[in-house]
Parts: sequence; C-alpha cells; structure tokens
Amino acid sequence: MKKRTRRQLQSWSAVVGAGTVVWCAAHWAAVWPVLVAVLAATAAGGAGWGLWRAHRAAVGQDRQWRAQEEAKARELSMTQVDALSWQEFETYVASLCRRDGCTKVIVSGRSGDLGADVVGYLADGRKLVIQCKKYAPHRSVSSHDMQKFVGTARPEHGADVALFVTTGRNFTKDALGLAVRQDIVALHRDLLGAWVKGAHLATLIPLNGSGGGRGRRL
Repeated sequence: MKKRTRRQLQSWSAVVGAGTVVWCAAHWAAVWPVLVAVLAATAAGGAGWGLWRAHRAAVGQDRQWRAQEEAKARELSMTQVDALSWQEFETYVASLCRRDGCTKVIVSGRSGDLGADVVGYLADGRKLVIQCKKYAPHRSVSSHDMQKFVGTARPEHGADVALFVTTGRNFTKDALGLAVRQDIVALHRDLLGAWVKGAHLATLIPLNGSGGGRGRRL
C-alpha cells in the first residue's frame, strides 16, 4: 500500500513538473522577467548576508583589538614608565594613542626621523605627529629640543597636531613659550601621568603644558 502511494505521488510530481515546464515554455515571455528578478533578489540577499556577517566579524575583531590595546596602555605606573627604554617608551605612547581612538599609528622613531617618533591620525582625521623624550624625572625639556621639533613637525611631516611628550618634570620657560607660540602641544610628566591613568588625549591637548610639572611623581 505504501509503495503504491509513493509511486502515485511520484507520478503526480512528474506530471506537475512536466506541466509546469510546458506552461513556462508557452508563457516564457512573461515568466523570464519574474525568474530573473527572483534570481537577482536571491543573489543580492546572499551577498547582503555575507557582507553583514563580514561587517560583524570586523567590528568584533576591532573591539577585541582596542580592548587589548587599552589593557596594554593602562598596565603601567609612572615608575614602570621610567624603567622603559626610549624605544619601549615610544611604543607605549603609540599604544596610548590607539587606546584613545587614533588610527594608522606607527612608531617611526629612529636615527634621522626628524622628530617624528610616533605618527598617526586622531579620530577626527587630523594628522598627529609626536616627539617622545625619555628623560629622567628631574630633567626639563630645553628650548633647543623644542626648536628642533618646531622646525620639522609641520614643514617636514605635515602635522595638524604636533605633540611633544616627555617623562621629564617640565619644559623650560623658553621651551614652553615657543611651544605655545608655534601651537605645539607640550605634555610634561604630570600630564603624561594623567594620560597613563586613563585621561583621553583629546582632553589633554587643550592643556598644553599647564597643570604643574613640579617634578612630583604620579
């Protein structure tokens, strides 16, 4: 009984299929635009689904990467920052930039870099060029150091925002005056300590050398 029912279903399916083919052939002019539209919609839907999944995966990877960068950027105290080599300090400053949403951040510090130790772009698209000075906590950045950075930050590197960051306690009066006149953001030890502790770079840029710099350890 079951075999006969199955054969009947197969026969009816064959008849319906054949009838559909015959009908489509007879009305092909009306059928093919619909068929093309269905196939196009199916392809577009599949492509859209693939793009959506790829976007979700990229967003997830970006969040994971930023979380890792934030963890690396916050895991040091100023005492530990003092123990870094100058190369490690430049890499650490780059990680702070990435933590705060900067993109295309590279560490370019090397002999002949003309003051561009770290280069990247702020979240609003402005080009950021950073000079890093790994000094002892009691030292101050001299006017001579600032003059060299002023002479290259914009003319050579096209900086929209030029940042001079140091582990030293302060900038000399002449160095800070030059920085203010030439629109160089001066981050001394106190401001660097705030950055290390989680202050966002965007909130530190307007301070430009203010906030003490009295040689106290953070």
